[in-house]
Amino acid sequence: MAIIRPFRGIRPAKDKVHLVASSAVDSYSSAKLNSRLSENPYSFLHIIKPEFKEKVRSKPGSPELLQKIKKKFLQFIDEGTFYQDKEESFYIYQQIIDGNVSTGITACANIWDYYNGVIKVHEQTFPDRVEKLKSYLEVCDFNAEPVCLSYPDNRTIDEIIGRIILSAPKYDFTTTDRIRHKLWKASDRKTIGEITTAFEKIPCIYITDGHHRTASSALLGKTKKTNNPNHTGKEPYNFFMVVLFPESNLKVYEFNRIVKDLNYLSKEVFLKKLTADFIIEEKGPSAYRPDKKGNFSMYFDEKWYSLTIKNAANSKLDVDLLSELILAPHLGIHHLITDKRIVCVSGTKGILELKKRIDSGKATVGFGLYPVTVKDIIHMADADITMPPKSTWVEPKTGSGLVIYSLSDTSK
Repeated sequence: MAIIRPFRGIRPAKDKVHLVASSAVDSYSSAKLNSRLSENPYSFLHIIKPEFKEKVRSKPGSPELLQKIKKKFLQFIDEGTFYQDKEESFYIYQQIIDGNVSTGITACANIWDYYNGVIKVHEQTFPDRVEKLKSYLEVCDFNAEPVCLSYPDNRTIDEIIGRIILSAPKYDFTTTDRIRHKLWKASDRKTIGEITTAFEKIPCIYITDGHHRTASSALLGKTKKTNNPNHTGKEPYNFFMVVLFPESNLKVYEFNRIVKDLNYLSKEVFLKKLTADFIIEEKGPSAYRPDKKGNFSMYFDEKWYSLTIKNAANSKLDVDLLSELILAPHLGIHHLITDKRIVCVSGTKGILELKKRIDSGKATVGFGLYPVTVKDIIHMADADITMPPKSTWVEPKTGSGLVIYSLSDTSK
């Protein structure tokens, strides 16, 4: 059974919500980030980047910087940009992109469901990154961007949500990326009971975005339990903020790769090495997208290629095969996240993003992958198969600052 609970959300004042809400900070280029910070004093980005106007900057992840983040957050509350709801609530969040509607429930999930396998994973996590995020939570004391989870389509939950969204939303605004956001608050006991009971009947829920954030919340909670002789299981650290979408509302995109150089190989030698494991077809100047599992597109030297694996093991994932057959042996890339010679590019940007970046001189070769499906993700999670980080890009993604969960709220 999946345990979720309502919470007293900290939210932007209605007249400022369109100014406060932001995408994840790492989704902005340096230029765009500076522009947003310069032009909009209410952006949540000011909390994450509290030293924007300071000449002397703290070390990333340092206690000094984390304290400044917390101080900035409290300043937003003191100034009235944020306020906290008086009653515990579930929050119905709706996102509309190009006419596609996704509707989910923002709630608190239980960290112990992560440890006991009710909350299932499909991507690997790195311990050092989990530790850094744990330190962030320990000092800053809030969740500002919900982890995205999915659950099997459920008629009962659909009916409850359908009833709630008949009323006027608390928020209804469109951000500059042309995404419309709506939010409803469900705080009456009857509705809270219905939602809680409906999820108690669901055996498993699945992380679609936020594996490291989930792991860090779970690690923090376990540490706090160990240090608390009066632990009850009801403390705020036992929970973390999530938004739950039904499976049918999800869209999975691939994460493509671009590499800055050929690891000292000539163009001719590089292509020759690929022939050992791939059937290579030159596609010319027209963009080529992979059409099946085991097939990759490659943009290189102003041409598109189809790369089809000759002897692919059906049990292996394309992202793993790309690393095993090309990235590691030929291009010398063994660590996808830490190696600065490789960049992962969301499939939402389109396959032509590879061409754009390579033609600009920022990289030498790009690889397009065939996307997995929602069913693939669920199958892998159920089978305890994990993919490398940056393997899938799942929409919808929620931003930061729309609803915030306080880890120091002891009202319950």
